[in-house]
Amino acid sequence: MATTNDIVLIHFEDQPLSFARIEEILPDNKPDWYHVKLLMLQIPLQVVTWILRDRYIKGDEFTMNGKRMRLERVVCPETALEKNDLPKDVPGEQPIPSNGKGTVISLADKLKR
Repeated sequence: MATTNDIVLIHFEDQPLSFARIEEILPDNKPDWYHVKLLMLQIPLQVVTWILRDRYIKGDEFTMNGKRMRLERVVCPETALEKNDLPKDVPGEQPIPSNGKGTVISLADKLKR
């Protein structure tokens, strides 16, 4: 089930439409219904609140103005990085010492250059 701060893909008539972040989920007066506040991740940003059943938040299809809708929780795909895929040493940067304590580099100082 999608929860607060999850990213969801909104499907409209079986077509991906837009991404949104769930800002909050508050219970409604009716049992198993919730006010779902969504930050629509588009330009301009827009905040909407939909009143949805718990099963709709879990991904079941519902209708809005007679149109089929569905929320799909977005999960970041895991990639297995092999040793060859790791970035090479950046020229001019010092490698992290073997004692595990690296050097702190100030981003502000780098931007001044």
